[in-house]
Amino acid sequence: MTAVREPIQVYLSSAERDQLERLASSLGVSRSEVLRRGLEALAQAEQPGDAALADLVRRGWLTPPLVTGGTVPKGEPVAPLAELLAELDEDRADR
Repeated sequence: MTAVREPIQVYLSSAERDQLERLASSLGVSRSEVLRRGLEALAQAEQPGDAALADLVRRGWLTPPLVTGGTVPKGEPVAPLAELLAELDEDRADR
């Protein structure tokens, strides 16, 4: 089976862009490859009982959903839309 690739646009803050550049340089791979490896690491970390996800949260690389009173049912938002939009505006102001 032939791999089909699809371009995806990602907005990064200047600090995130610098970090991406540093990782790509230190690993000797493209920025796209750094992002692919990050996705793969997160996908593997989602496996039940895997401590890697907790490690990413502890290091501040991943923010867990803020939920009170139990788990979030599938399809339900993790945060109110107004909060997400406010966070998006702050991130855009960073650039």
